[in-house]
Amino acid sequence: MSDSSYIPTIGLEIHAELATKTKMFCSCANDSEATEPNSNVCPVCLAHPGTLPTVNRLAVKHVLRVGVALGADIATKYSEFDRKSYFYPDIPKGYQISQFAYPFVSGGTLSGVAITRVHLEEDTARSTHMQNESLVDFNRAGVPLMELVTEPVIHDAVTAVTFARELQLLLRTLGVSKANLEKGEMRIEANISVSKNDTLGTKVEVKNLNSFRSVERAIAFEIDRQITAYENGKEVVQETRGWNEGTQKTFHQRFKEGSADYRYFPEPDIPKMVLEEIEEFLPDVLKKALPELPWEKRKRYKDEYGLKPDDIVYMVATSDRSTFFEAVAKELKQDKALVQLMVNYMVSDMAGWYAKSDVEEYVEISPNAVAQLMQMVARNEVSSRGAKDILEILLNEKSDDPQRIARDKSLLQTQDEDALARIVDAVLKAHPQQVEEFKNGKESVVQFLIGQSMKEAKGSGNPARFKEILLAILRT
Repeated sequence: MSDSSYIPTIGLEIHAELATKTKMFCSCANDSEATEPNSNVCPVCLAHPGTLPTVNRLAVKHVLRVGVALGADIATKYSEFDRKSYFYPDIPKGYQISQFAYPFVSGGTLSGVAITRVHLEEDTARSTHMQNESLVDFNRAGVPLMELVTEPVIHDAVTAVTFARELQLLLRTLGVSKANLEKGEMRIEANISVSKNDTLGTKVEVKNLNSFRSVERAIAFEIDRQITAYENGKEVVQETRGWNEGTQKTFHQRFKEGSADYRYFPEPDIPKMVLEEIEEFLPDVLKKALPELPWEKRKRYKDEYGLKPDDIVYMVATSDRSTFFEAVAKELKQDKALVQLMVNYMVSDMAGWYAKSDVEEYVEISPNAVAQLMQMVARNEVSSRGAKDILEILLNEKSDDPQRIARDKSLLQTQDEDALARIVDAVLKAHPQQVEEFKNGKESVVQFLIGQSMKEAKGSGNPARFKEILLAILRT
C-alpha cells in the first residue's frame, strides 16, 4: 500500500466546444455531427496564404456569460488573442489562435474550487491513426473552444469529478455548449502531482479523458503511480500521459512542453478588444440576462418544496429533468405532498425506465398525465403498485390518459365496502393457518393477508383499507 502521507494536488484544464452556427474565425458551419470528412472547410480554417480571421461575436459572448456566472473578473478594459505555436498535422496554420496574457475571464469559483482563467481559442482538426497512415478531418478545425483552467487546489479524484460535472451542467444551463464528453464536445485534462509538504511535486498531465468515470479512475491511478515511484526511489518526470480504458492505466505520450515552447505572441491579424465599448458585453448586462443557475435552483427546490438533498441533486442534474419536474409541480399547484410523491416516482420508477431505454429523457411524456396520476394515487383511486404499472404504460405508449389506462387494465381501486369485505372473507377462509398464527400473536402475517387480498382484487383494492378490515375481523 502506498504511503498515505503524500498530498495529491490536482488542477483541471477543461475544453468545451461552443454552440455557435459558424466557426471561430470564419463562416464555415460549426457542425460536430457532420458525417462527411472535410465538408465544412474554407481557405480561412485551412490556413491558405493571405486569408484573415474574423472573430465570432457569439463565441465571445458565450465565454463572458460563463465568466459572469462564475463570479469572475471580466477583461472589460483590454483583451487580445495570441498565437500559440506548435506543429502537428491537425493544426493547419502551424499555430493555434488562443489567449495567453490577457484572457477574457480571470478568477471565479465553482463548487468551491478556485478558477484561474477562462479563455477562448479555436479547436484543432481530428486525426484518425491507422496501421500505416493517418487521416485528418478538418471539419472541427476552427470550431470555437472555451478553455477553463482551475487553480491547483483539488486534492482528490471525487472533488475533481464533482467540479467537472457541475461545469458541464452550468454550460448546458447557459446554453453555451452541449458539452457531451462522449462526442468530444467537452474534454478534460488533469494536472497531477504528489508531495509530502506544501511544495508542489512534479506535474504530470493526463489528457483527453472522455468520461467522468475515466477522470476519477485516471486521477486515482496516477496519484498511486507517482507515490509508488517516489517510495521506490524513482523520479517522476514532467510529461503528458494518456489513459487506457482497457488496462485502466495511464501511459506515456510525450514530454510536456512549457509555455515558452509555444512562443506565444499577440495575434497580429486580430485587433485588440476593449469589451466595455460593446454594451452587450458589459458584466451587468450579461448578469441580468442569465437564467437561474444550478446552485440557485437547488436552493429554491429546498426552500419551495422541502425536497431531500439527494432528490434535489437528482432533479437539477439535467436541464430536461428539472424542466419536467417544474412542469409537473405547476400542474400539481405546488402542493408539497403531491410534489414529493411525484419525486418518489421520478427517482425510482422513471429513472429505472430511462436507464433501460434509448429514449431521450422526458421529451415525450406529458407532465399533465403524470400530475393526473399523482392525484389519482392521493385520492386512493389507484394503489402504489397500480400507479407504477400505469406510469410504465404512459412511458411505453407515450399516452397522456392515466384514467383510461387504469380503467382498461382494471387498476382502479374499488370503494365498494361490501366488495372489499367479501374479498377479505374469502382470503381468511383460504388461509386458516395464517389466521391461527395471528391469533397466537404473530401479527406480521397480516402483511401476507393484505397481499393476498390485493391479489384477489387484481390491484383494485386499497391496501390500507384491506388492513383495516382484516384487523377488525382478526381481533374480534
